[in-house]
Amino acid sequence: MQVKVSPSAVAGTIHVPASKSSMQRACAAALLHRGTTHIKNAGHSNDDKASLNIIRQLGAKIIPGDSEITISSGGFPAHEMLQPSVINCGESGLSFRMFAPIAALSSVEIMLSGEGSLLKRRMDFFDDVLPGLNVKINSNKGFLPLQITGPLIPADITIDGSLSSQFLTGLLFALGASVKDRVVISVTGLKSKPYIDLTLDVMKHFGYVISHDNYERFLIEVKKDPISNPVSYTVEGDWSSASFLLVAAAISGSVNLTGLSIHSAQADKAILTVLQNCGADVEISEKIRVRKKELKPFEFDATHCPDLFPPLVALAAYCTGTSAIKGIHRLAAKESNRAETLQHVFSSMGIAISFQDDEMIIKGGTPLRSANVSSHHDHRIAMAAAVAALGAEAGIIINHAEAINKSYPGFYTDLKNAGADLEITDP
Repeated sequence: MQVKVSPSAVAGTIHVPASKSSMQRACAAALLHRGTTHIKNAGHSNDDKASLNIIRQLGAKIIPGDSEITISSGGFPAHEMLQPSVINCGESGLSFRMFAPIAALSSVEIMLSGEGSLLKRRMDFFDDVLPGLNVKINSNKGFLPLQITGPLIPADITIDGSLSSQFLTGLLFALGASVKDRVVISVTGLKSKPYIDLTLDVMKHFGYVISHDNYERFLIEVKKDPISNPVSYTVEGDWSSASFLLVAAAISGSVNLTGLSIHSAQADKAILTVLQNCGADVEISEKIRVRKKELKPFEFDATHCPDLFPPLVALAAYCTGTSAIKGIHRLAAKESNRAETLQHVFSSMGIAISFQDDEMIIKGGTPLRSANVSSHHDHRIAMAAAVAALGAEAGIIINHAEAINKSYPGFYTDLKNAGADLEITDP
Protein backbone atom coordinates (compact mmCIF):
# COMPACT_ATOMS: atom_id res chain seq x y z
CA MET A 1 0.00 0.00 0.00
CA GLN A 2 1.11 3.54 -0.79
CA VAL A 3 -0.17 6.62 1.01
CA LYS A 4 0.36 10.24 -0.01
CA VAL A 5 -0.17 12.88 2.67
CA SER A 6 -0.26 16.51 1.52
CA PRO A 7 -0.05 19.67 3.65
CA SER A 8 -3.32 20.11 5.52
CA ALA A 9 -4.84 20.95 8.88
CA VAL A 10 -6.52 18.50 11.24
CA ALA A 11 -9.45 19.27 13.50
CA GLY A 12 -12.24 17.57 15.41
CA THR A 13 -12.64 14.75 17.93
CA ILE A 14 -11.08 11.28 17.61
CA HIS A 15 -11.78 8.30 19.84
CA VAL A 16 -8.47 6.60 20.56
CA PRO A 17 -8.24 2.85 19.77
CA ALA A 18 -7.67 0.20 22.42
CA SER A 19 -4.19 -0.26 23.82
CA LYS A 20 -2.56 -3.37 22.41
CA SER A 21 -0.26 -3.42 25.45
CA SER A 22 -3.31 -3.68 27.71
CA MET A 23 -5.23 -6.02 25.37
CA GLN A 24 -2.42 -8.54 24.95
CA ARG A 25 -1.81 -8.75 28.68
CA ALA A 26 -5.53 -9.27 29.23
CA CYS A 27 -5.43 -12.17 26.76
CA ALA A 28 -2.64 -13.83 28.74
CA ALA A 29 -4.53 -13.36 32.01
CA ALA A 30 -7.73 -14.75 30.43
CA LEU A 31 -5.91 -17.89 29.23
CA LEU A 32 -4.56 -18.56 32.74
CA HIS A 33 -7.90 -17.82 34.44
CA ARG A 34 -10.05 -20.89 35.11
CA GLY A 35 -13.39 -19.60 33.96
CA THR A 36 -14.83 -16.85 31.77
CA THR A 37 -13.33 -13.46 30.99
CA HIS A 38 -15.18 -10.59 29.31
CA ILE A 39 -12.73 -8.22 27.63
CA LYS A 40 -14.44 -4.90 26.90
CA ASN A 41 -13.18 -2.28 24.43
CA ALA A 42 -11.22 -5.10 22.77
CA GLY A 43 -8.55 -4.18 20.24
CA HIS A 44 -8.40 -5.28 16.60
CA SER A 45 -4.78 -4.64 15.62
CA ASN A 46 -2.59 -7.37 14.13
CA ASP A 47 -0.78 -7.73 17.46
CA ASP A 48 -4.10 -8.14 19.27
CA LYS A 49 -5.11 -10.81 16.76
CA ALA A 50 -1.77 -12.57 17.31
CA SER A 51 -2.42 -12.84 21.06
CA LEU A 52 -5.97 -14.09 20.52
CA ASN A 53 -4.70 -16.68 18.06
CA ILE A 54 -2.08 -17.87 20.55
CA ILE A 55 -4.49 -18.38 23.43
CA ARG A 56 -6.89 -20.16 21.07
CA GLN A 57 -4.10 -22.57 20.11
CA LEU A 58 -3.33 -23.06 23.79
CA GLY A 59 -6.87 -24.15 24.55
CA ALA A 60 -8.98 -21.04 25.19
CA LYS A 61 -12.39 -20.67 23.55
CA ILE A 62 -13.15 -17.22 22.13
CA ILE A 63 -16.51 -15.67 21.27
CA PRO A 64 -15.80 -12.49 19.27
CA GLY A 65 -17.86 -9.31 19.31
CA ASP A 66 -17.61 -5.77 17.99
CA SER A 67 -16.33 -4.20 21.22
CA GLU A 68 -16.36 -7.11 23.68
CA ILE A 69 -14.74 -10.53 23.51
CA THR A 70 -15.66 -13.46 25.76
CA ILE A 71 -12.90 -15.95 26.57
CA SER A 72 -13.47 -19.28 28.31
CA SER A 73 -10.50 -21.24 29.61
CA GLY A 74 -9.75 -24.15 31.88
CA GLY A 75 -6.52 -22.43 32.84
CA PHE A 76 -3.21 -23.42 31.31
CA PRO A 77 -2.18 -26.14 30.98
CA ALA A 78 -5.64 -27.68 31.10
CA HIS A 79 -6.22 -31.42 31.59
CA GLU A 80 -7.02 -31.82 27.90
CA MET A 81 -3.63 -30.36 26.97
CA LEU A 82 -2.91 -30.19 23.27
CA GLN A 83 -0.45 -32.38 21.39
CA PRO A 84 2.97 -31.00 20.34
CA SER A 85 2.29 -27.98 18.17
CA VAL A 86 3.66 -24.82 16.57
CA ILE A 87 2.45 -21.48 17.97
CA ASN A 88 2.68 -18.59 15.51
CA CYS A 89 3.25 -15.23 17.24
CA GLY A 90 2.91 -13.19 14.04
CA GLU A 91 5.17 -10.12 14.20
CA SER A 92 4.33 -9.39 17.83
CA GLY A 93 7.40 -9.18 20.07
CA LEU A 94 5.25 -8.85 23.18
CA SER A 95 3.22 -11.93 22.29
CA PHE A 96 6.32 -14.07 21.91
CA ARG A 97 8.12 -12.76 24.98
CA MET A 98 5.02 -13.01 27.13
CA PHE A 99 3.68 -16.38 25.98
CA ALA A 100 6.97 -18.30 25.80
CA PRO A 101 7.23 -18.71 29.62
CA ILE A 102 3.47 -19.37 29.80
CA ALA A 103 3.75 -22.12 27.17
CA ALA A 104 6.59 -23.58 29.23
CA LEU A 105 4.08 -24.39 31.99
CA SER A 106 3.12 -27.41 29.87
CA SER A 107 5.01 -30.72 29.78
CA VAL A 108 4.12 -31.01 26.09
CA GLU A 109 6.70 -29.88 23.56
CA ILE A 110 5.71 -26.54 22.01
CA MET A 111 7.47 -24.63 19.26
CA LEU A 112 7.02 -20.86 19.02
CA SER A 113 7.60 -19.17 15.69
CA GLY A 114 6.74 -15.87 14.06
CA GLU A 115 6.72 -13.83 10.89
CA GLY A 116 8.47 -10.90 9.25
CA SER A 117 10.69 -8.74 11.44
CA LEU A 118 10.14 -10.96 14.51
CA LEU A 119 12.31 -13.63 12.89
CA LYS A 120 15.21 -11.17 12.82
CA ARG A 121 15.02 -10.14 16.48
CA ARG A 122 17.29 -11.85 19.01
CA MET A 123 15.44 -13.88 21.64
CA ASP A 124 18.34 -15.69 23.37
CA PHE A 125 17.22 -14.29 26.74
CA PHE A 126 15.16 -17.44 27.22
CA ASP A 127 18.10 -19.69 26.26
CA ASP A 128 19.81 -18.49 29.44
CA VAL A 129 16.85 -18.13 31.81
CA LEU A 130 14.31 -20.89 31.22
CA PRO A 131 16.67 -23.86 31.83
CA GLY A 132 17.00 -22.59 35.41
CA LEU A 133 13.25 -23.16 35.75
CA ASN A 134 13.36 -26.79 34.58
CA VAL A 135 12.51 -25.94 30.95
CA LYS A 136 14.24 -27.67 28.05
CA ILE A 137 14.87 -25.16 25.29
CA ASN A 138 16.26 -25.19 21.78
CA SER A 139 16.43 -22.00 19.72
CA ASN A 140 17.77 -21.12 16.28
CA LYS A 141 21.04 -19.69 17.64
CA GLY A 142 19.11 -17.12 19.63
CA PHE A 143 16.45 -16.48 16.99
CA LEU A 144 13.03 -18.01 16.34
CA PRO A 145 11.74 -20.67 16.11
CA LEU A 146 12.07 -21.61 19.78
CA GLN A 147 11.29 -25.13 20.97
CA ILE A 148 10.40 -25.53 24.65
CA THR A 149 9.34 -28.38 26.90
CA GLY A 150 8.29 -27.92 30.53
CA PRO A 151 6.82 -28.05 32.97
CA LEU A 152 8.26 -24.85 34.34
CA ILE A 153 9.02 -25.17 38.07
CA PRO A 154 8.95 -21.86 39.97
CA ALA A 155 12.22 -20.85 41.65
CA ASP A 156 14.10 -17.73 42.68
CA ILE A 157 15.95 -16.34 39.65
CA THR A 158 17.99 -13.32 38.60
CA ILE A 159 17.48 -11.78 35.15
CA ASP A 160 18.82 -8.91 33.04
CA GLY A 161 16.03 -6.40 32.37
CA SER A 162 18.01 -4.07 30.12
CA LEU A 163 16.91 -5.43 26.73
CA SER A 164 13.14 -5.40 27.21
CA SER A 165 10.69 -5.46 30.10
CA GLN A 166 8.52 -7.84 28.05
CA PHE A 167 10.63 -10.82 29.12
CA LEU A 168 9.89 -10.00 32.75
CA THR A 169 6.18 -9.65 31.95
CA GLY A 170 6.11 -13.23 30.64
CA LEU A 171 7.93 -14.58 33.68
CA LEU A 172 5.59 -12.75 36.06
CA PHE A 173 2.56 -14.35 34.41
CA ALA A 174 4.11 -17.83 34.30
CA LEU A 175 5.40 -17.82 37.87
CA GLY A 176 2.28 -16.13 39.19
CA ALA A 177 0.13 -18.89 37.69
CA SER A 178 2.26 -21.78 38.97
CA VAL A 179 3.82 -20.70 42.28
CA LYS A 180 3.19 -22.96 45.28
CA ASP A 181 5.32 -20.91 47.65
CA ARG A 182 6.69 -17.38 47.40
CA VAL A 183 9.42 -16.89 44.80
CA VAL A 184 11.54 -13.86 43.95
CA ILE A 185 12.67 -12.52 40.57
CA SER A 186 15.71 -10.28 40.99
CA VAL A 187 16.15 -7.86 38.08
CA THR A 188 19.14 -5.79 37.03
CA GLY A 189 19.00 -2.76 34.72
CA LEU A 190 15.24 -2.87 34.14
CA LYS A 191 14.02 -0.66 31.28
CA SER A 192 10.46 0.45 30.42
CA LYS A 193 9.32 0.29 34.04
CA PRO A 194 5.87 1.77 33.27
CA TYR A 195 5.10 -1.30 31.16
CA ILE A 196 5.78 -3.47 34.19
CA ASP A 197 3.36 -1.26 36.13
CA LEU A 198 0.78 -2.06 33.44
CA THR A 199 1.52 -5.79 33.75
CA LEU A 200 1.08 -5.63 37.52
CA ASP A 201 -2.18 -3.66 37.15
CA VAL A 202 -3.64 -6.34 34.86
CA MET A 203 -2.42 -9.19 37.07
CA LYS A 204 -3.84 -7.56 40.19
CA HIS A 205 -7.21 -7.33 38.43
CA PHE A 206 -7.07 -11.10 37.97
CA GLY A 207 -6.18 -11.78 41.59
CA TYR A 208 -2.38 -12.14 41.51
CA VAL A 209 -0.36 -10.99 44.52
CA ILE A 210 2.92 -9.42 43.44
CA SER A 211 5.01 -6.66 45.01
CA HIS A 212 8.42 -5.22 44.25
CA ASP A 213 11.32 -3.41 45.87
CA ASN A 214 12.14 -0.47 43.60
CA TYR A 215 11.77 -2.72 40.51
CA GLU A 216 14.82 -4.73 41.63
CA ARG A 217 13.12 -7.63 43.44
CA PHE A 218 9.65 -8.90 42.50
CA LEU A 219 7.96 -11.01 45.18
CA ILE A 220 5.36 -13.39 43.78
CA GLU A 221 2.95 -14.82 46.34
CA VAL A 222 0.40 -17.64 46.15
CA LYS A 223 -3.13 -16.36 45.51
CA LYS A 224 -4.90 -16.29 48.87
CA ASP A 225 -8.50 -15.96 47.70
CA PRO A 226 -10.19 -17.40 44.60
CA ILE A 227 -10.79 -14.84 41.89
CA SER A 228 -14.42 -14.10 41.04
CA ASN A 229 -15.89 -15.76 37.98
CA PRO A 230 -16.52 -14.35 35.46
CA VAL A 231 -13.90 -11.60 35.29
CA SER A 232 -14.65 -8.39 33.42
CA TYR A 233 -11.71 -6.32 32.16
CA THR A 234 -11.85 -3.09 30.15
CA VAL A 235 -8.94 -2.37 27.84
CA GLU A 236 -7.57 1.17 28.13
CA GLY A 237 -7.28 3.62 25.27
CA ASP A 238 -3.82 3.54 23.69
CA TRP A 239 -1.42 6.35 24.54
CA SER A 240 1.06 5.05 21.94
CA SER A 241 -1.46 5.59 19.14
CA ALA A 242 -2.64 8.84 20.73
CA SER A 243 0.89 10.27 20.66
CA PHE A 244 0.81 10.51 16.85
CA LEU A 245 -2.58 12.23 16.84
CA LEU A 246 -1.49 14.70 19.52
CA VAL A 247 1.68 15.55 17.58
CA ALA A 248 -0.43 15.96 14.41
CA ALA A 249 -2.50 18.57 16.24
CA ALA A 250 0.58 20.36 17.59
CA ILE A 251 2.00 20.53 14.06
CA SER A 252 -1.13 21.36 12.12
CA GLY A 253 -4.44 22.08 13.78
CA SER A 254 -6.49 21.22 16.84
CA VAL A 255 -7.66 17.79 18.00
CA ASN A 256 -9.69 16.45 20.91
CA LEU A 257 -8.99 12.85 21.93
CA THR A 258 -11.41 10.70 23.90
CA GLY A 259 -10.99 7.27 25.46
CA LEU A 260 -7.74 7.98 27.31
CA SER A 261 -7.08 7.61 31.03
CA ILE A 262 -4.87 10.29 32.53
CA HIS A 263 -4.20 7.83 35.37
CA SER A 264 -2.92 5.13 33.03
CA ALA A 265 0.34 3.29 33.76
CA GLN A 266 1.19 3.33 30.05
CA ALA A 267 4.66 4.73 29.45
CA ASP A 268 3.70 6.76 26.39
CA LYS A 269 1.45 9.04 28.45
CA ALA A 270 4.71 11.01 28.80
CA ILE A 271 3.92 12.58 25.41
CA LEU A 272 1.84 15.13 27.32
CA THR A 273 4.88 16.30 29.27
CA VAL A 274 6.91 16.80 26.10
CA LEU A 275 4.11 18.69 24.35
CA GLN A 276 3.71 21.00 27.33
CA ASN A 277 7.47 21.57 27.58
CA CYS A 278 7.83 22.47 23.90
CA GLY A 279 5.03 25.03 24.05
CA ALA A 280 2.03 23.25 22.51
CA ASP A 281 -1.40 24.33 23.73
CA VAL A 282 -2.50 21.36 25.87
CA GLU A 283 -5.77 21.12 27.80
CA ILE A 284 -6.53 18.09 29.99
CA SER A 285 -10.09 17.29 31.08
CA GLU A 286 -12.36 14.38 30.20
CA LYS A 287 -10.80 14.90 26.77
CA ILE A 288 -7.21 15.65 25.83
CA ARG A 289 -7.04 18.67 23.53
CA VAL A 290 -3.94 19.92 21.72
CA ARG A 291 -3.76 22.98 19.48
CA LYS A 292 -1.06 24.18 17.14
CA LYS A 293 1.26 26.80 18.56
CA GLU A 294 4.83 27.98 17.97
CA LEU A 295 7.04 25.13 19.15
CA LYS A 296 10.39 25.37 20.89
CA PRO A 297 13.03 22.63 21.06
CA PHE A 298 12.98 20.10 23.88
CA GLU A 299 15.11 17.52 25.65
CA PHE A 300 13.58 14.22 26.75
CA ASP A 301 14.77 10.88 28.11
CA ALA A 302 12.84 8.14 26.29
CA THR A 303 14.73 5.24 27.86
CA HIS A 304 11.56 3.92 29.53
CA CYS A 305 9.23 4.81 26.63
CA PRO A 306 11.21 4.15 23.43
CA ASP A 307 8.06 3.87 21.30
CA LEU A 308 7.76 7.66 21.61
CA PHE A 309 10.87 8.21 19.46
CA PRO A 310 8.99 8.29 16.09
CA PRO A 311 6.29 10.81 17.06
CA LEU A 312 8.86 12.87 18.99
CA VAL A 313 11.11 13.08 15.93
CA ALA A 314 8.12 14.33 13.90
CA LEU A 315 7.45 16.89 16.65
CA ALA A 316 11.12 17.96 16.85
CA ALA A 317 11.16 18.60 13.09
CA TYR A 318 8.73 21.49 13.71
CA CYS A 319 10.46 22.93 16.77
CA THR A 320 12.60 25.96 16.02
CA GLY A 321 16.05 24.83 17.14
CA THR A 322 17.79 21.61 18.20
CA SER A 323 16.02 18.93 20.23
CA ALA A 324 17.62 15.92 21.93
CA ILE A 325 16.03 12.56 22.76
CA LYS A 326 17.95 10.15 24.99
CA GLY A 327 17.74 6.38 24.87
CA ILE A 328 18.62 5.36 21.30
CA HIS A 329 20.12 2.09 22.58
CA ARG A 330 16.51 0.93 23.05
CA LEU A 331 15.74 1.20 19.32
CA ALA A 332 17.88 -1.52 17.75
CA ALA A 333 15.54 -4.42 18.64
CA LYS A 334 12.34 -2.93 17.20
CA GLU A 335 10.52 -3.75 13.93
CA SER A 336 13.36 -1.87 12.24
CA ASN A 337 16.52 -0.36 13.66
CA ARG A 338 14.50 2.73 14.46
CA ALA A 339 17.39 5.09 15.08
CA GLU A 340 18.85 4.51 11.62
CA THR A 341 15.42 4.32 9.99
CA LEU A 342 14.27 7.63 11.48
CA GLN A 343 17.52 9.27 10.38
CA HIS A 344 17.09 7.96 6.84
CA VAL A 345 13.39 8.81 6.48
CA PHE A 346 13.57 12.32 7.95
CA SER A 347 16.78 13.24 6.14
CA SER A 348 14.83 12.53 2.94
CA MET A 349 12.44 15.26 4.10
CA GLY A 350 15.31 17.67 4.80
CA ILE A 351 15.64 17.22 8.57
CA ALA A 352 19.15 16.61 9.91
CA ILE A 353 19.43 13.91 12.55
CA SER A 354 22.66 12.85 14.22
CA PHE A 355 23.69 10.62 17.11
CA GLN A 356 25.83 11.54 20.07
CA ASP A 357 26.47 8.81 22.63
CA ASP A 358 22.95 7.65 23.60
CA GLU A 359 21.16 10.76 22.26
CA MET A 360 19.43 11.54 19.00
CA ILE A 361 19.93 15.16 17.94
CA ILE A 362 17.26 16.67 15.67
CA LYS A 363 17.68 20.07 14.02
CA GLY A 364 14.17 21.39 13.52
CA GLY A 365 12.56 24.49 12.10
CA THR A 366 13.53 23.81 8.47
CA PRO A 367 10.54 23.44 6.11
CA LEU A 368 10.01 19.77 5.30
CA ARG A 369 10.30 19.05 1.59
CA SER A 370 8.42 16.60 -0.59
CA ALA A 371 9.80 13.06 -0.41
CA ASN A 372 9.12 9.45 -1.32
CA VAL A 373 9.93 7.30 1.71
CA SER A 374 9.46 3.76 3.00
CA SER A 375 7.99 2.69 6.31
CA HIS A 376 10.64 -0.05 6.40
CA HIS A 377 7.68 -2.26 7.39
CA ASP A 378 7.58 -0.47 10.75
CA HIS A 379 4.15 0.76 11.88
CA ARG A 380 5.48 3.66 13.95
CA ILE A 381 7.73 4.91 11.14
CA ALA A 382 4.73 4.98 8.77
CA MET A 383 2.66 6.99 11.27
CA ALA A 384 5.52 9.39 12.03
CA ALA A 385 6.03 10.13 8.34
CA ALA A 386 2.29 10.70 7.80
CA VAL A 387 2.06 13.10 10.72
CA ALA A 388 5.21 15.00 9.66
CA ALA A 389 3.78 15.41 6.16
CA LEU A 390 0.89 17.54 7.44
CA GLY A 391 3.10 20.61 7.71
CA ALA A 392 5.48 19.92 4.85
CA GLU A 393 5.95 22.16 1.80
CA ALA A 394 4.45 19.51 -0.49
CA GLY A 395 3.11 15.98 -0.37
CA ILE A 396 5.04 13.05 1.07
CA ILE A 397 4.57 9.52 -0.26
CA ILE A 398 4.86 6.59 2.16
CA ASN A 399 5.49 3.13 0.74
CA HIS A 400 4.63 -0.09 2.63
CA ALA A 401 2.13 2.09 4.45
CA GLU A 402 0.05 -0.93 5.50
CA ALA A 403 2.56 -1.47 8.35
CA ILE A 404 0.18 0.54 10.56
CA ASN A 405 -2.09 -2.52 10.80
CA LYS A 406 0.25 -3.93 13.42
CA SER A 407 -1.00 -1.47 16.03
CA TYR A 408 -3.51 1.06 14.61
CA PRO A 409 -5.45 -0.22 11.55
CA GLY A 410 -7.76 2.82 11.56
CA PHE A 411 -4.98 5.42 11.63
CA TYR A 412 -5.32 6.72 8.06
CA THR A 413 -9.11 6.74 8.30
CA ASP A 414 -9.03 8.73 11.54
CA LEU A 415 -6.48 11.17 10.11
CA LYS A 416 -8.51 11.65 6.91
CA ASN A 417 -11.77 12.12 8.83
CA ALA A 418 -10.02 14.83 10.86
CA GLY A 419 -9.27 16.75 7.66
CA ALA A 420 -5.91 15.42 6.47
CA ASP A 421 -5.38 15.50 2.70
CA LEU A 422 -4.59 11.82 2.30
CA GLU A 423 -4.71 9.46 -0.68
CA ILE A 424 -4.36 5.67 -0.50
CA THR A 425 -3.31 3.60 -3.50
CA ASP A 426 -2.19 0.03 -4.10
CA PRO A 427 0.70 0.31 -6.57
